[in-house]
Amino acid sequence: MAEKWQPQCGVELEPNQFYCSVCLDLLKDPVTIQCGHTYCRSCIEGCWDQEKEKGTYSCPQCREAFSPRPVLGRNNMLAEVVEKLKRTVTQQARPASSLAPAGPTDIACDFCCGTKRNKASMSCLTCLASYCPAHLEPHHSFPVLKLHQLVSATVPLKEKMCTKHNKLMEVYCKTDQRCICYLCTLDDHRRHSTVSAAAERADKQVKLGEIQSAVKRRFQERQEELNELVQAVKDFEICCQTAVKSSDELFDELISSIQNKRALIKELIETRQKTAIAEAEDLQMQLKEEIATLGRRDDDLEQLSHTVDHIHFIQIFQSLSISCESPDLPTGAVVRPKRSMEAVTDYVSDLTYDMKNLLETTWPEISATVSVTDVVLPPVPKTRGELLRYHCPLTLDPNSVNNCFVISQESKRVTSDSKEKYYLSHLDRFGGVKQVLCREGLTGRCYWEVSWSGGAWSLAASYKNISRKLSESEFGKNDKSWCLECSADGYTFRHNSVTKAVSGPRTSQIGVYLDYRSGTLSFYSISDTMTLLHKVCTVFTQPLYPGLGLKEGSSGCYAEVKKL
Repeated sequence: MAEKWQPQCGVELEPNQFYCSVCLDLLKDPVTIQCGHTYCRSCIEGCWDQEKEKGTYSCPQCREAFSPRPVLGRNNMLAEVVEKLKRTVTQQARPASSLAPAGPTDIACDFCCGTKRNKASMSCLTCLASYCPAHLEPHHSFPVLKLHQLVSATVPLKEKMCTKHNKLMEVYCKTDQRCICYLCTLDDHRRHSTVSAAAERADKQVKLGEIQSAVKRRFQERQEELNELVQAVKDFEICCQTAVKSSDELFDELISSIQNKRALIKELIETRQKTAIAEAEDLQMQLKEEIATLGRRDDDLEQLSHTVDHIHFIQIFQSLSISCESPDLPTGAVVRPKRSMEAVTDYVSDLTYDMKNLLETTWPEISATVSVTDVVLPPVPKTRGELLRYHCPLTLDPNSVNNCFVISQESKRVTSDSKEKYYLSHLDRFGGVKQVLCREGLTGRCYWEVSWSGGAWSLAASYKNISRKLSESEFGKNDKSWCLECSADGYTFRHNSVTKAVSGPRTSQIGVYLDYRSGTLSFYSISDTMTLLHKVCTVFTQPLYPGLGLKEGSSGCYAEVKKL
């Protein structure tokens, strides 16, 4: 602010009183209009030039309208005072720290002259104009302007104006769900349900609070889910690294064991080779010595046969007739053993085959286990509608159906019959228990529903290789099947011959949901609502086949896989 000017008469004057509210500078060629406000001649003419098309001209401060355009007259007395003020006071620049030029996306001040206008900070809904901080000053100084409604200049005022009546939209039409002006309520929206914009804002403010609460709650939930996911990824990475390390150690141990056995068998063969060859060489030496002895004996006998002296013949014959063969040497030709080192090669070949076969047999389970291991699983379905997304059509397998069952043409229903039916012999057929499996082996996420009538039925999920022997094939009485036994008296869950009573609404329709990867199998009772009866948490190692079994019941009892 400029210093106060004190004339010799002792009257204090505020330099601000001699500033133009349009250009925010000392008045130049001041003119006073009919309402009493004074402006620079060029400033007020510039403002009115912009209102020429409207045909009415208003005061930038009090908004009083004039028509026709007033003729401007110079205020000579005020001009003289301003000139004296200029000569006696060193004009100081007004603070402009809060002023900034308007950018392409900013709302410009309606009262800044020239091509470079300042950015508006507030809009007046009474004046229907936007102001920069400097031009907004009168709204904070003049009592009549203090009553105007100011809002932040974030949206151009034209977007708040009715395009038809060029009035501020202060009414909300509930029928058309849009903002209108008060003149619109007299014509196009005359019979519509309308309220003030303030009342609609108050109503929506309550809903906004509810939405904000829901968003904050959801934000917190999502943030927790994100944290859990980040931790799950870290745990999964550690788990994978541990699995790789453990696999390497186990394979290294296996390879080391094989290499040790390889070295051991090589050592055994070489040791046996040395021992056997040493024994053979010893025998060879003895044979050579005996051959030499026999050769000499043959020569002696040959000479004896040609001697003429009878006395000498008789004397020598007695010594030569004694055997010269070694009693320790085997008689007859050398017999080679029937089993040689080729048998060792055969054993090693069989071992190699068995190990390869074991690897080939085990590998699919290892590969399947790796492929179904995830960092996270999709959300668990909570309603029947969500479960139905995972519905899988099922058909009963005629090759497994018991002879006391009649299977429907669509292979959806089995009915108990008093007379046994003739079915071709098959390895998959249940002979001693009234049971049947479905054709489909399930992995992943699957949902199916079963309804029954009469008797007590077991709804099962079983491995394909469940035993077909009478004592081991019944659903739930082995480690290869899980079943829920249903009757009019209630429910019982059974697995590996362990039973558990299950409570819940008694209905004749049961839903079964399998999440193979997470190792869960859930049973639901279905009526007007769905109720979880029992949930299995385990690790499945083979595809699961749905099954039906009649525990108790007479002819005519049936169970059916629903076609959803």
